[in-house]
Amino acid sequence: MTDSASIPRNKFSISLDDSDDVDSITNQISGLGTSNKQEDTVTRTDDGPVEHEVEVRLADIQADPNSPLFSVKSFDQLGLHENLLKGVYEMKFTKPSKIQERALPLLLANPARNMIGQSQSGTGKTAAFVLTMLSRVDYDINEPQALCLAPSRELARQIMEVVQQMGKYTPMKAEYAIKDALKKGEKVTAQIIIGTPGTVSDLIRKRALTLKHMKLFVLDEADNMLDQQGLADQTLRIKNWMPKECQIVLFSATFPDVVREFTKRFAPDSNEIRLKATELTVEGIKQFYMDCKSVPHKFEVLSELYSLMTVGQSIIFVRRRDTAERIAGKLNSDGHAVVFLHGTMDTTERDRVMDQFRRGEIKVLITTNVIARGIDIQQVNLVINYDIPLTGDRVPDPETYLHRIGRTGRFGRTGASINFVHDDQSYEQMEAIQNALGCDIIKVPTDDWEVAHKILKKALK
Repeated sequence: MTDSASIPRNKFSISLDDSDDVDSITNQISGLGTSNKQEDTVTRTDDGPVEHEVEVRLADIQADPNSPLFSVKSFDQLGLHENLLKGVYEMKFTKPSKIQERALPLLLANPARNMIGQSQSGTGKTAAFVLTMLSRVDYDINEPQALCLAPSRELARQIMEVVQQMGKYTPMKAEYAIKDALKKGEKVTAQIIIGTPGTVSDLIRKRALTLKHMKLFVLDEADNMLDQQGLADQTLRIKNWMPKECQIVLFSATFPDVVREFTKRFAPDSNEIRLKATELTVEGIKQFYMDCKSVPHKFEVLSELYSLMTVGQSIIFVRRRDTAERIAGKLNSDGHAVVFLHGTMDTTERDRVMDQFRRGEIKVLITTNVIARGIDIQQVNLVINYDIPLTGDRVPDPETYLHRIGRTGRFGRTGASINFVHDDQSYEQMEAIQNALGCDIIKVPTDDWEVAHKILKKALK
């Protein structure tokens, strides 16, 4: 690659504002003659997903929202190096998704500006921040320059696949910072690092990972990273070790209000791209529930659905690790081929299970929330909430519900989700999620399997 150290990017810049109060900035924007709050309404097309309202809030109230650089219709408009473009197009990205149209010019602008991005699952968030990482690094410096944190090993490995594919024709070096990826005493020298908070914290403390050249710090599934006890502490500590001028980028499909307020302090003076909460359910996913008679009856209903689970691929979400192991064991003993996955399994076994599931060698995966977020397996067309998702305080969790069902219906494909309820409490929990999201969850009978299969087969076509 020639002149690899100076990959050209957008030349337009946004002047920095000393204020970190995004709400006050937004209020000022609303009073301007030309508003910097921009909304795009897009309906379904034959070749793409439904994408609703993309709302852009610019941190710089003086920026011109009518500039063509605030939106692009092709990757060629971004001023990327030809070798990076080659990787993008080889991945079959023909044009930017709606969120990429608006996010990429802002992410790649100089001087670098922080961003908080919210968009539906399966709309191209990963490609947006990976492209930014590959664009920001100086390939002539063999030091860590871009760090992406993910909440799980499985998601970190998926992000690395995108980095390797997109950066295939560049001289970039990328490395994991996840458990068991590095030998004892080994130092991290790659330009792009993909890791989990605990391992990255350990490496920094042991001086195996230095941050002095760090240009970009990305949090994928940022709301989860900043809201979960333990993860949040580690993530904040890493952020505080970053150079002051480091660009901070936060992406997620959901940002609860309490987390959103914190993100504005975590990534001050940020541009924001977001969807309204009521628009976050994916229209391509048909949502159902099945009224089971008891906890044992839930397993009977699951067994009855096995033939539908193998039409494509299916993920069954449960609340507890022992539940995952127990129902996987019972299904296997009944002659149904399934596997389970949870966070306390050996890392080698976790990787093996996920790799087999990605390749389609495994059709049905029973898991905890360890892969509820970000995992993209296109063949998954059915998600079953064997247990309704609850927060740590045992209240209904609409955000986790959205992330779980978002494992199907990827990039505009159709899919279905089924919720199991077995008593008044679980029904009320599901109803609370339905009301919070403003979605319709349709009842499927458990006493007439001919009707049930007909309804679900139609949804899975």
